Amino acid sequence: MNRIQRIDRRLALKAGAVQLVAVGVVFAVLAVSLPHSFFEDWGIVAGPGAWIACAAVTAGVLHLPLARTLVVAAGAGLLGAAAGLGIGHDAGIVVAIGLFALLAGATLRSR
Repeated sequence: MNRIQRIDRRLALKAGAVQLVAVGVVFAVLAVSLPHSFFEDWGIVAGPGAWIACAAVTAGVLHLPLARTLVVAAGAGLLGAAAGLGIGHDAGIVVAIGLFALLAGATLRSR
């Protein structure tokens, strides 16, 4: 029998908030320390790398299982990237963070 998975709203909100802050901090540090040309040349690598690193921070802060959190982040990041290609980079980040929060609340539990 299939059980419907309930979303842990509290965990979803925490995961989304921590990921948002982590991504914001990394964005701010990179934006003030690197030239715009870096992002034109290396953004396709730096963006996903920073996203996954921020997810690892989120896992640590919230005591979530690291491997599963990174899988959730990868899925949310891919869907966010697809949204970003269709509607713009800024919107893609919002989609990715929202999906990360929902997937974390639905699939992850604290250790």
